[in-house]
Amino acid sequence: MKINSKKAELLMGSVSLAWGSSYLLMKIGLDSASLFNLIALRFGIAFIFMALIFLRRFRVLTVLIFAKGVLMGVLLFMLFSGLVYGVNHTTASTAGFLASTTVIIVPILESILKRRLPNKSIMLSILLAVIGLYLLTVKDTFALDRDSVYCLLTALFYAIYIVVLDRIAKNGDTLIISIIQLGVTSLLGVLFMLLVEATSLPETPIQWGAIICLGLICSAYVFVIQPIVQRYVSSEKIGLIFSIEPVFSAVLSYIFLHEVLNLKGYIGAALIFSSVVFSKITKTKVIP
Repeated sequence: MKINSKKAELLMGSVSLAWGSSYLLMKIGLDSASLFNLIALRFGIAFIFMALIFLRRFRVLTVLIFAKGVLMGVLLFMLFSGLVYGVNHTTASTAGFLASTTVIIVPILESILKRRLPNKSIMLSILLAVIGLYLLTVKDTFALDRDSVYCLLTALFYAIYIVVLDRIAKNGDTLIISIIQLGVTSLLGVLFMLLVEATSLPETPIQWGAIICLGLICSAYVFVIQPIVQRYVSSEKIGLIFSIEPVFSAVLSYIFLHEVLNLKGYIGAALIFSSVVFSKITKTKVIP
């Protein structure tokens, strides 16, 4: 059976939607849980859930597959740590724009590795997405201070994650690798929590519900689906699809928090959607 890349891209769009919703859930969860505590709980729930469902798949576990899972887990932990610290140490608008520069870094890394420039449609799509991200996330002034480095590191580590995953997803059991990375991220969260934070747990049913949703939807679904479908979509397009995430976040914020975008924000959102649509000019891959 052949799988068209368009279906994979739709699944990646749903992953981007889950990312957009995670900010609302994290805001609720952080009311009682500390930063690394939240990472530990979120990815711990995701790991236990997926490991129990696919326990039989671990019969084919090898040292190489385990090593790949550990590598992806370390990258996942690093990008989430940078994201959390970046948001806490700089303005939300600056953090949002800097973290979203993954869309620029991915094709740059791919160009370096493949020793060629991205095709023209991808380059134009990147330009549209960057302009859109700027209009959508930068509200007043754009100021890069020392603490903004955390956000840039988040973008860098996520770009590296996407590029490395693009190679790993085409070899080995990606499902097992995906599950292992969830466990590694949770363990690293526990380790850093014990080293630098006081242990805390959610206090209300709403907070527990938010963290469970973060674990099952925003972690288990997102980081298991992405490696599976990425074998059908180039890493450059993955970066572009994820540029829609701030748009989803803005829509959900409007619905649940009654936050309204200004005209500049709506123009930015339109440009981001246009960038993804324009990227369809590139040749669609079909994988047997």
